[in-house]
Amino acid sequence: MLLKVVITIGLISLIVYYLDFDNATAIMLQASIPLLLLALFTQTISTLIASFRWGLIMRKLEFSRPLLFYSKVYFIGSYFNQALPSSIGGDAIRILEVGRCGYKKRSVFIGVFIDRAVGVFGLLVLNLGANLTFDSDFPEWLVQLVYLITVSGIVAFLCFILIRYLNFFDKFFMLKHLRSAACQAHALYGNPITLSSHTLLSVGSHLFSILTVFIIGCALGIDLDYQLFLIAMPPIFLLTFIPISLAGWGIRESAMVGLFMLVGADKTQILAISILYGITLIVSSLPGGLFWLDNKHHHEQEVKAS
Repeated sequence: MLLKVVITIGLISLIVYYLDFDNATAIMLQASIPLLLLALFTQTISTLIASFRWGLIMRKLEFSRPLLFYSKVYFIGSYFNQALPSSIGGDAIRILEVGRCGYKKRSVFIGVFIDRAVGVFGLLVLNLGANLTFDSDFPEWLVQLVYLITVSGIVAFLCFILIRYLNFFDKFFMLKHLRSAACQAHALYGNPITLSSHTLLSVGSHLFSILTVFIIGCALGIDLDYQLFLIAMPPIFLLTFIPISLAGWGIRESAMVGLFMLVGADKTQILAISILYGITLIVSSLPGGLFWLDNKHHHEQEVKAS
């Protein structure tokens, strides 16, 4: 946790030092409020789709709780990730909340892990599709790098599902648990229809997140094509998944400014978009705080009753 704080402060300090933060603030203050509210709405839709996907996964794995329960827990996880960065990450909170219902935390972990994996899989599919569909002004070396990462990631996910056939993994402690997760993933995605539907949900969730960033750009009066965001944002999302800073702050801003500068975008304007997107993520996660307090209250009542 301390290392994350240090890295986040260091990255933000570099951004403030090298970029015109005062000008970025002035740009943000001129943003269209209606469009920012629309961006908040689309980001909430993105989270709802992701929570629905996780609910389907958990129910397929025979965690028989209502889909609404999983949506609430997913928002609680988002709240801990975004609005309340702490030593307990959002995924850990999801495991704890579901575990309170009497399920083994190790089994719940597998469900959360698979959800994360198919979420990244959908992002890679989206990124590959966007790069194949649209022309871009990004350098050729970057385009080829993106192709390499997306194809490698997609193949890695499909190979992960097939790990269930490697029985010798059971002889090793860590590999044994990996194979256990792979067996559950194969039980889910041995059916191509299930894999396709969950992948489409992942793609839809990410599309709404990218739409959120685009709308924020429109709110600031920045004229950039949506297809540019479709190509650039997936690699940025992938970088923010790396848990080395608080809620991706610093990494997201550095990556967005660096990538969009390659196509001639104004770095101060991109910084303003990134900051407002980070704030939108925080605000959209706030319902999770209410759900968490409600769950905590019910849990305390159950403890007193017992």
